[in-house]
Amino acid sequence: MTTTDATSDTPKTLTGGAFTFVFITVALDMLSIGLIVPILPALVNDMTGGDIKEAAKYVGLFSLLWATMQFIFMPILGALSDQIGRKPVFLISNFGQAFAHVLTALSPGFVLLAISRLLLGGFSAVVSTANAYIADTVAPDQRAAKFGMLGAAFGLGFILGPAVGGYLGKIDLHLPFWVAAGLTFVNGLYCLFFVKESLPLADRTPFSWAKANPVKSIGFLGENAKVMRLAIVKGLADFSHVVYGSVFVLYGLHRYGWQPDTAGITLGIVGVLAMVVQVGLVGRTIKALGEARTMILGLVCGGFGFILYGLAPTAMWFWLALPVGALSGFLAPAIMGLLSREIGPHEQGRLQGALGAVQAGASIFGPLIFTGLFAWSVSPQRASEIPGAAFMLAAGFTLMGGLIAMLSLPMLLRKPAQDNAA
Repeated sequence: MTTTDATSDTPKTLTGGAFTFVFITVALDMLSIGLIVPILPALVNDMTGGDIKEAAKYVGLFSLLWATMQFIFMPILGALSDQIGRKPVFLISNFGQAFAHVLTALSPGFVLLAISRLLLGGFSAVVSTANAYIADTVAPDQRAAKFGMLGAAFGLGFILGPAVGGYLGKIDLHLPFWVAAGLTFVNGLYCLFFVKESLPLADRTPFSWAKANPVKSIGFLGENAKVMRLAIVKGLADFSHVVYGSVFVLYGLHRYGWQPDTAGITLGIVGVLAMVVQVGLVGRTIKALGEARTMILGLVCGGFGFILYGLAPTAMWFWLALPVGALSGFLAPAIMGLLSREIGPHEQGRLQGALGAVQAGASIFGPLIFTGLFAWSVSPQRASEIPGAAFMLAAGFTLMGGLIAMLSLPMLLRKPAQDNAA
């Protein structure tokens, strides 16, 4: 485990299991989110009296509110962590999420539910800080593998979260939110007592609103041509993956008759497969192909996975397509490894915040587009349904990212800027 000392960019060994701490923190965080993934659409559908078309519109609206707050707060928390350290941001995030989940559980209608989604979007915008923690504590040539492990923490949360959330939702649709509140509160206590700060005082930079401005933070990515190209590819992939949170549950309910427990188990399977890819395959594949080619492999597999989901006529065919889609797990650790090597240790939080703003920006429009397309594709006024249209659109954007990455391969294979500086 490594970090930078006060006078040099040279990595040095940390005492203790620093990565283990942040792995558990992220896993618990994602477990709490995974609990509510199969429940929120069902709760909204219940509020609309079973009108699935109306429910799709509300799910899209709530996803928009959440993504807008992520867009605003990703760069804020990333830049803030460059000044006050990573641990305080983890604490703000976890205790804030606990409050937001309690508010969701108590929501009697759409207004309070919308407020709770706004709060949750802001407080959960901590992925950039987790990624910055990895950049702080791991040498550049080892980061992609560690980003893969961190991705496995996300997968671990989604293995248990949706399945448990679906089961709890059959008892009471509000129960998973209470459990999520408890988990994030315990997670905050865990961070308080066990997570070690990763950013030395000498490597901290003052917070400024100019750096935290989400629009200007995205402009920061344009200062490096390779970073900008990679950010575009990542943005297209991030947009495509919004389809899961936007229409996955509604799609399964409409096309296959899935109830929340079945949807939750299916998402759990997705988590298992993602964990297998990120823990068992990412490191070896990057060693064999390099980060750039591994990224392209993830984009191509992800695109074809979406196509198979959209075409699957039965639940069995959908489940058989899951291993193909799971290979998209190559993308995130490879692209994050490439990106983190281009920026120095003093601005890793700013970089991760800017990337988070790109992701959240894609998520602002994604829910409205995907849920709108789904509602149109299953409308009773249509002569024939095309329920898989949303997944086909996701496939198109993912494969577009793959094409850009392929055309950029000579640039991506050039030695990273930080390596040249060294």
